[in-house]
Amino acid sequence: MDEEYDVIVLGTGLKECVLSGLLSQEGKKVLHMDRNDYYGGASASVTPLKKLFEHFGEKREPAASLGRGKDWNVDLIPKFLMAGGKLVKILIHTDVTRYLDFKSVEGSYVYKRGGKVFKVPVTKTEAMTSSLMGIFEKRRFVNFLTWVHGFDEKDPQTWKGLPPTTIMADVFKHFSLDENTQDFTGHALALYRDDDYIKHPAMETIRRVQLYSESLARYGNSPYLYPLYGLGELPQGFARLSAIYGGTYMLNKKVDEIIYGDDGRVTGVKSDGEVAKSKIVIGDPSYFPSKVKKVGKLVRAICLMDHPIPQTNNALSCQIILPGNQCDRKNDIYIGCVSYAHQIAAEGKFIAICSTTAETANPEKELEVAFQTIGPVLERFVVVEDLLEPVQDGSKDGVFISTSYDATSHFESTCDDIMDLYHRVTGKPLDLTKMTPKDAEGGAEAQ
Repeated sequence: MDEEYDVIVLGTGLKECVLSGLLSQEGKKVLHMDRNDYYGGASASVTPLKKLFEHFGEKREPAASLGRGKDWNVDLIPKFLMAGGKLVKILIHTDVTRYLDFKSVEGSYVYKRGGKVFKVPVTKTEAMTSSLMGIFEKRRFVNFLTWVHGFDEKDPQTWKGLPPTTIMADVFKHFSLDENTQDFTGHALALYRDDDYIKHPAMETIRRVQLYSESLARYGNSPYLYPLYGLGELPQGFARLSAIYGGTYMLNKKVDEIIYGDDGRVTGVKSDGEVAKSKIVIGDPSYFPSKVKKVGKLVRAICLMDHPIPQTNNALSCQIILPGNQCDRKNDIYIGCVSYAHQIAAEGKFIAICSTTAETANPEKELEVAFQTIGPVLERFVVVEDLLEPVQDGSKDGVFISTSYDATSHFESTCDDIMDLYHRVTGKPLDLTKMTPKDAEGGAEAQ
């Protein structure tokens, strides 16, 4: 350890492991340390079930009705991968797909005020048969979808009088879409977390809806994927990539001190009396408490169940987005459900994760509408965490800090942070177009 490295990475969360793998692949000499004796950090997978109970301070034994403890592998921060999204592109770009097997998520749903759950319509056929909208609204929405799917930023003929700079609110007005349709378009298709997007140019929303449609077209049931045996395989896959290219990994290695020079720039990391030198240090917020600020609170509930979520056609896995407007709140609520079909629970058992950005002094109560939606649970574990982000961008001190994982049930915002960190560290954007023809044809394989 007592030598010089191009980059030192602290924490083995997904973001840190992806960056470690990418930088090692580019020839950088990387030292990767974690105070824990396991991979994943805050985004680890926990097995057996007794360890999950212990993680949440429960001293009792899991009930026999939950099945064999070793059959459970529970993600602390579960999220789905968009089939055509950034994380899948990074997996293909780095060839980490060879370490993982994916299974398609069976359904993508949206909640409507009153307790009903509907499949998210994204094709003309689905729109015309969906009971989410009335007959006249269906036609208006199909016209909107046709415009979005045919829109090409470089071809003005496809704009139909609505250039890319048109404000999204004006687009909705042009197609006469009602508030409910705007809600599921913005939140369940474009995956925005609040309504600020309607004040901005439509191009970003168009790209997002096109991405959703393209991802759905890959596997048919939903645009989402989830790895067999849980998300813990992801950071380990990128750790293997780093090791192949010479990266050094040290688990169960405490960090005593981050060392800085007289100019305020980082010079190394001290651990057990040794100093590893580097001019660049990357890490999660827990390693830099004085360099991050609180920007909100998140509440997440991990619910163990013995049934699929009602109104989802008995789906063995699904996502449900509850738009804030449909629940009389600002922030959306997310439900992600996986099951024994993904080898992460005992036979016949399901895991539903409910999460949102907290808005009150009683965050758990804010998830009540989600609890009503998923039905009875066998066990529920609730955590309330601060949402943290770095105070500075790292350009002055050479310390680059990731943000906390948000409430979303997909990885798109996580990848935005990875790509932003990569750009700040290297001074260049991450180019995911450099693939072999085989990579470009295949993509992530899913069952």
